[in-house]
Amino acid sequence: MKIYIGADYRGYESKNHLKDYLLSLGHDVTDDGAYAYNEGDDFNDPAVKVAMDVREDYGSVGILICDSAHGVTMQANRFKGVRAAHCENAESAKLAREHDDANILCLSAHFMDDAKIQEIATTFLETNFINYERRVRRINRLDEREDYD
Repeated sequence: MKIYIGADYRGYESKNHLKDYLLSLGHDVTDDGAYAYNEGDDFNDPAVKVAMDVREDYGSVGILICDSAHGVTMQANRFKGVRAAHCENAESAKLAREHDDANILCLSAHFMDDAKIQEIATTFLETNFINYERRVRRINRLDEREDYD
């Protein structure tokens, strides 16, 4: 599976551990930054890069890690075609994929250790969207308008 992964300084080490784990499973992983630990860097840059890559590379997925996962989730969801889900456990990751066809998983370095991050990411990657008409209709509505007046 093609995976784009990114993190800010707070998720930097977790990202590197997860990247190594995913590579060991045979996934094609592209690191979209941060490429070094720079305390105080912004979550926006890697979130934008992962969102754009996932949007342009149909069928790929992304994984973003920051302190709480809130910032990367909000940033990534500003792009049409991106469905970023902040998941705190394997069940929420499963539902995000099955019900909402989430294509970016957002994780918290503050609230999760590496084992938990691996568990949630594995579930996300192993789960497929269940293609029901009502789910497709709802997902399509996400991109009806990019701006609300």
